[in-house]
Amino acid sequence: MSKFSQYKIDLINLPQGVNTYSYELDKKFFDAIDHEDVRKGNVKVELTVRRTVGAYELNFQLVGTIQIPCDRCLDEMNQEIDTHNRLIVKLGLEYSEESDEIVIIPEAEGAINIAWYLYEFIVLDIPIKHVHEMGKCNRGMTKKYRKHQAVDISDDGDDDDDDVDDISDEDLGDDIDLIDDPSEETDPRWDELKKLK
Repeated sequence: MSKFSQYKIDLINLPQGVNTYSYELDKKFFDAIDHEDVRKGNVKVELTVRRTVGAYELNFQLVGTIQIPCDRCLDEMNQEIDTHNRLIVKLGLEYSEESDEIVIIPEAEGAINIAWYLYEFIVLDIPIKHVHEMGKCNRGMTKKYRKHQAVDISDDGDDDDDDVDDISDEDLGDDIDLIDDPSEETDPRWDELKKLK
């Protein structure tokens, strides 16, 4: 892991009190991590390490922008990153993770490499749904997406900037009535199961 040597913190020789570190994570960092979730970005990291009796408290502040694929059109989009994370590191016989925030590292090593933790903090700050702002999606892909939808939501035929996620009852028209039509025959097996509620 020599390519991440600058992210290695020698805890044993750390002076008492608070120690501060700064990093800038750019394309070179993400290329070195070589993981599919994030490939590009520019994120500034401010890290404070506070040495206490028997433990080290690491506080990370990550702020910047990464590029990830849009869930809707698959083109790259900018995603803001602004996250604060904490890690407690203790010395022990062998490496183990006691919880999401507490890590034991071998006392013989006495150092921790934070490169992977930085990457994890960034990935965990990405929202589950990440799409371009309205009208910013790849238009060709948006047209293909609409072409294969079960329900046509564009009343005016304008394929430019409609947000395909904002489907109202009016957009669905008469099709919404088919969902809960009580006159429609149902499978008697389902009727019996509904009685169990």
